[in-house]
Parts: sequence; structure tokens; C-alpha cells
Amino acid sequence: MGILAWVVLGLLAGAIARAIYPGSQGLGILGTMVLGIIGAVVGGFLYSLIGGGGGVALSVGGVIVAVLGAIVTLFIYYAVTKRTA
Repeated sequence: MGILAWVVLGLLAGAIARAIYPGSQGLGILGTMVLGIIGAVVGGFLYSLIGGGGGVALSVGGVIVAVLGAIVTLFIYYAVTKRTA
């Protein structure tokens, strides 16, 4: 159930990350949300590795971790594809 919660939260995190990330993004909203899901799942996994609980996805801390993971994922994506913001 934990991974499903991070995926659902990733949809929201992708939209928030799109609004926070500076500059114009070349991705559509769907692409940004997919990267948000990836970022939220990776962020949630890393958070659980450093001692956070697995059920934190639907809390304020989970939202913060998911949004940060989505922003980092967007940054890495644009760095790898050589798109400038």
C-alpha cells in the first residue's frame, strides 16, 4: 500500500513541482506529473531508508518529501536532456 500512496502523492507533487521549478518547462503537464511520480517514489524510498516511516506518504512530511523528490527529478531530467530553464 505504501508505494500506491507515493504514486498518488506523486501526481500532486508533480503539479506543485511544475509550479515551483523556475523557467519554462518543455514537458507537458502529463510528463511533469510522471516525473513527479518518479520523484515522489524515489524520495519516499530514500526517506524510509534514513529512518522515516513507510506510512508517512499521506502526511505533511510526505508531501514535502514528494515535492522535493519531484523537483530534484525535474532538475536531473533537464540537466541530462540539456534543456535550460
